[in-house]
Parts: sequence; structure tokens; C-alpha cells
Amino acid sequence: MEQFWQFAGSFWWLVFPLMGVLGMVGNAWERGARMRHKRRLEMMHAKAELKAAQAAARGKAVPAASLPPITAATATVASAQGGSATASRETQTTQLERLFATHDAVTARWLEYELDVAKIIAFPAMSDGRQPLTAAFLRAKRIADGLRPASAKARLSKEQLAEYRNAVADFEVAFDVAERDARRLRDSTFTEDERKRLTTAKKLLTVAIDEAATPAERQLAYRRVREELDGLISISDEAIEVLENKVMLELGPVSSPATTGTDAAAPPRAEAPASPVPAPEPEPLLAPKRPSTMPPPAAGTWPVPSRTNGDSPGRVTHPKPHR
Repeated sequence: MEQFWQFAGSFWWLVFPLMGVLGMVGNAWERGARMRHKRRLEMMHAKAELKAAQAAARGKAVPAASLPPITAATATVASAQGGSATASRETQTTQLERLFATHDAVTARWLEYELDVAKIIAFPAMSDGRQPLTAAFLRAKRIADGLRPASAKARLSKEQLAEYRNAVADFEVAFDVAERDARRLRDSTFTEDERKRLTTAKKLLTVAIDEAATPAERQLAYRRVREELDGLISISDEAIEVLENKVMLELGPVSSPATTGTDAAAPPRAEAPASPVPAPEPEPLLAPKRPSTMPPPAAGTWPVPSRTNGDSPGRVTHPKPHR
């Protein structure tokens, strides 16, 4: 180790030429990647044209991105077959409709990666403009969007139609190449700690959009997802809005306050018919007793024996109160 540090202290100035050499190597690798990407696009475009020619020879429908351009020869053939300017415009309208369908289909496929946070986490290269293939796709998309006519009935020259057709073909091929590369890379461009954060964000996202979870759990998981992805992946405002709409799911019908959870969950019970209860008979009203005005009898004469003969036993009688 001492020899190494002595060498480093003596030849520290070699760091600067080494940095220059490394920079040249990096630039050469980037130029090679661009050339490989360009050759790949040209090859895929040539294959698409070959498939279109084979389909046209078999009499099948030709894909919109591979339709042959309108040239003077094709216009002459159309005129020879009885087609006039109206027939030419109808052909152009049909081609524009097919080109619009292809353009919209590729845009819809791209929006699936751009607005779905789960796909953004699974394939982060599709939303990373620093990737060469993704950047090439975005440039092709901007060119195709700029050349797109206002409607299918718009009148275009042959050069404009051919230019838009080529732009749509490049747009479609560039998306296919970028999608394949993103599915190949996945999260390999991140470090180990960053991959752990992505895995945690993926698990929390499942909880955030789970209908069985409570609103508090969904909100907490949503905040955790934003924290884990902060600084790793750039998410568009539209994707955040879509995710918030998924998190704020409507709850089921709420029971009335008078109904408790136990009563609502318990099945209805059949009540036995109540036996008839006889109504209570009214008690007779008694007249209030008046106080007696007679003096109480003497103690020796109470009770008074009845008047009977001497042979029969005596009968005790009680005096009646005077009313």
C-alpha cells in the first residue's frame, strides 16, 4: 500500500489525461448506440415495407403506416381505370383515415405507460427521456403530431401525404423499439437501494388502489408511494391525477344512524304471532266514605249479641255505619 500511495503522490497528474480518455470512450460509445438505433429503425422500416408489399400482392388490406406513396404512376393508373379527381380525393381520405387510426393507436399505447403509475414503476425507461430510444420515440412523436392534418378531408399534396405517412411509420417503429428496450431494461439502471424503493412503492401502490382498504389506509399508502418515488422517477401531473382518482374510491352505501352495524349484519328473524292478551276489566268505582257522626260504642257493649231466645246460641252482629 505504501508503494501505491507513493506512486499516486508522484504521478497524480495522470488523472487528467485519464479523464480525457474516458470521456472520449464514452462519446464513442454514445455515437455507436445512436448508429445502432438508426440502423435498427431502418431495418424495421424495411421489414414493414416488405410486409406491406407482400400483403398487397396477396390482395389483403395494407397497414396504414406501410401504404405506398401516391406517385404520378399511381395517379395515371387511377385515371385510366375511370377515376377522376373525386376518386383521387376519396383515396386520399381513406388513406388519411387509416393513418389517423394507426397514429391514435400508437398514442394510446404510449399513454398506457405515461398515465399508469404501476407501469411507470415496472418500466421506468418508457418515461425517461435520457434513454436514447425513448428520446428518439419522443422526437418521432413530435414530428408525426406536427405533420398530422386537421381532418381526414383535408386536401394535401402528394409530398405532404407521403411525408405524413413516413412520419407515422417512424413513430410506430420508434415506439416498438423503445417498448422492447424498456421491457428488457426494467429497473436494471437503478442501484440496489433504488430498486428496493421501487419494490416498496409497488407494494404500497397495491394498497393505495385496493377497494377493500379503508380510506385512511389508502391515503397513507398514497403518500408513501409519492415519497418513495420522489427523486427516482418523474411522474407527470396527468398520471398523478389518475392515481388520485383511483385512491379516492367511493365507499359503499352508508347505513342510517338508527341502524347499528350488528343489526344491519344480522339476518331478519321471523317473529312469532303474539297471543291475544285480554284487556283488564275496569275496577268498580267506590263512593268515598263519609266520616261517621255517631259516638263509638262502649268497650263493654262491643260486639252486641243478637236478640234470640235463651235456648239458641247467640249471634254476634256488627253495627252498620250511617251514611
